[in-house]
Amino acid sequence: MAQIIALSRFLHLQHPLRVSLASLCSRSMSSLDTRARAVFSAAVEGVQPDIVLHRSLERHGDKLLVGGQSFTLTNNLYLVGFGKAVLGMAAEAERLVGDHLIKGVISVPHGIQKTLHNHGKENMLLENNSRITVMEGAKNNLPDADAQKSAECIRELASGLTEKDLLLVLISGGGSALLPAPAPPMSLQEKQDVTRKLAAAGATIQELNTVRRALSLLKGGGLAQCAKPAQVVALILSDVIGDPLDLIASGPTVRSDFKPEEVWAILDRYKLSYSLPSSMNEVLSKARPHYGSQVQEQPEEVQDHVLNVVIGSNTIALECASRKAVELGLRPIILSPGVCGDVHSVARLYGLLSRFACFPEKETPPELAAEILQLGPEVGVESWDLCRTINMLVEERKEDWGVTCLLAGGEPTVQLKGKGRGGRNQELALRVGLELSSDEVKSGAVFLSGGTDGQDGPTEAAGALTDGELMKEAMSQGLDIDGFLTNNDSFTFFSQLSEGQWLLKPGLTGTNVMDVHAMLLPPSPQRDFQ
Repeated sequence: MAQIIALSRFLHLQHPLRVSLASLCSRSMSSLDTRARAVFSAAVEGVQPDIVLHRSLERHGDKLLVGGQSFTLTNNLYLVGFGKAVLGMAAEAERLVGDHLIKGVISVPHGIQKTLHNHGKENMLLENNSRITVMEGAKNNLPDADAQKSAECIRELASGLTEKDLLLVLISGGGSALLPAPAPPMSLQEKQDVTRKLAAAGATIQELNTVRRALSLLKGGGLAQCAKPAQVVALILSDVIGDPLDLIASGPTVRSDFKPEEVWAILDRYKLSYSLPSSMNEVLSKARPHYGSQVQEQPEEVQDHVLNVVIGSNTIALECASRKAVELGLRPIILSPGVCGDVHSVARLYGLLSRFACFPEKETPPELAAEILQLGPEVGVESWDLCRTINMLVEERKEDWGVTCLLAGGEPTVQLKGKGRGGRNQELALRVGLELSSDEVKSGAVFLSGGTDGQDGPTEAAGALTDGELMKEAMSQGLDIDGFLTNNDSFTFFSQLSEGQWLLKPGLTGTNVMDVHAMLLPPSPQRDFQ
């Protein structure tokens, strides 16, 4: 059996400092957006590739300690990687064990080296004399010929290893698009068309990866099979809810049981079964356990040589954001790192939580909490987490706490109907703004949604901020919110609204652990804190 270890260094939080009413009086509530941005920045900083990798690898002479195990370095180290964050991970790995590194190949997003250089992030770039070859591809986060060439080079390197070698595999979000190796007879274009149709129909990242690994030579354990008999150590920066190793980058180092009925069920769900290439039938006809579509006689043995370690996740990002919130005088509440589902439902949840937080305790409508709990299954949040959050909001009102910072993460979905520009974070922020604007009791909340990779759809923004004045502000500037939403054009909306000041533009961050949501909830508006 493969050895699978989830490495998560929990950051224990001190009890939040109480913020006196007098100190709140001296603060302008308009500063909430500034603090929301600072909280998001702290979340991203906590999962930077060099930080998480250095925290996970320990070097003692010729011994490399990782995941509680020790490996001997004897000039026998090889390295491969794929994903939005692996360039920074590879740079840190080479600084740590480069004296034993023979060769490496990493597949990274198109233009990332130039972008990181322009942003002054030299620590994420390899040295000029590096033994690691950097190959760029997957423009606009879609698999392409360049990414396929990178995948072929990675497969070639892994296939030439012996039992004396150690292969370090670096994996992060975006890895699926950067490691395309379609199972014959399917072409890259055919596989890409299937992925595009699923994404446009609103398929979740889990569903997309399930289909991708079924159609790939390297995903679903295929890379681990290529590297056998070498020892494989995979360091994983998770961008999937719950950190399931078989779904992160479609699990290239994790055994996958091939179940065609599961793939067909996903295709049926989005009404795509009858619009797919005939080559899919040939690939999906192999119903036995497989590794990268290669049927094995004894598949249970293929992963004995693999150690998978999760070194960074959305949970860690939220913990870092929570620490920053305390520093800023806010009271943090972490709702969940697993928010998913359609943005309509997610926005409704945040609107309801905002309303609940602003009602005086004895005036809270009893049906409000019931509606919040009812939404839980639709947005991937457990009832226990919702009950805990509701109780903490009630406690806040009793004890006269100041501003609450509600934190969550995950990856909601958007069903594309228009041809505008935007992404799930900007559309979520826009829809939450509508919820806050229509509240019967104005909460004064500020909401932020941002992608930790710094990119939200094919735009220059990571996300956006919003508040209860959104509708009023848009109307005063002649912007039709409904029209922008119908066309999935949230980026254009926020770009035009107040000259784009509500857009979140941190630039390419070099990491990726899904999205971070932060909603700052000031005290009840019945009290005067101006």
